[in-house]
Amino acid sequence: MNPATRPARKPKAAQPDSDQAPADQPRPDQPRPDQPRPDQPKWRRRAADRPGEILDAALNVFIAKGFAATRLDDVAAAAGISKGLLYRYFDNKAELFKAMVRQMLVSTLRNAADQVKRSATATEALDFFLEQMKLVAGDARRSAIPKLVISESGNFPEIAVFYLAEVINPALQQLTALIRRGIADGEFRRVDPAATARLLIAPFLLAVIWRHTFARHDVATFDPDALISQHREVLLHGLAEPAHGADARRGRRS
Repeated sequence: MNPATRPARKPKAAQPDSDQAPADQPRPDQPRPDQPRPDQPKWRRRAADRPGEILDAALNVFIAKGFAATRLDDVAAAAGISKGLLYRYFDNKAELFKAMVRQMLVSTLRNAADQVKRSATATEALDFFLEQMKLVAGDARRSAIPKLVISESGNFPEIAVFYLAEVINPALQQLTALIRRGIADGEFRRVDPAATARLLIAPFLLAVIWRHTFARHDVATFDPDALISQHREVLLHGLAEPAHGADARRGRRS
């Protein structure tokens, strides 16, 4: 056959490389279209968690800089988002601070209130409340919030009013009701419930102020857990009716 009249050969189809995935499938080292890329910011990957994580970042910035010196730009940078996106969730710094306190402390108080109501005795309820105080005082971040409010309240009374309304007063109300219950049930001797409630939280305030102000300069090791435990022993001994004091001591030893 004359080469000039020979039909042209069809070009061979390109064969996929052995390590190249077909066009309709992602490469093994690449994420699927419905999965986030590893290099995507975590805020984009977990949009549902964004408000809580913004508040978590805000707490770190407030602790490091204080309320007055903190800017929303600082919080946005710490959270890995734009300032504009931050404004979608919080109108201003004060509202951001309030939301942070609600997440870190107010929710704990509400949970404690539910548990206190379910406690079989006033002493059991008091023990639970003191354990919650230990958890907050022992947490380096959450324990900084009361100290922050105290130090900034002179220049920003709004945050003091808010903290009093949503943290301190509800705690005092719970404790006052708890003391009244103990008196009514014959567990506690007759004392002033409101004044005793304030005495209950006094060591907690001492613990957080000492931890974040004096502990770094004190040669002695400060243990907020031990402080609150000792407070419990002194308090229950002072509250207990004579008939219940021995029973309470035996219960602690068993």
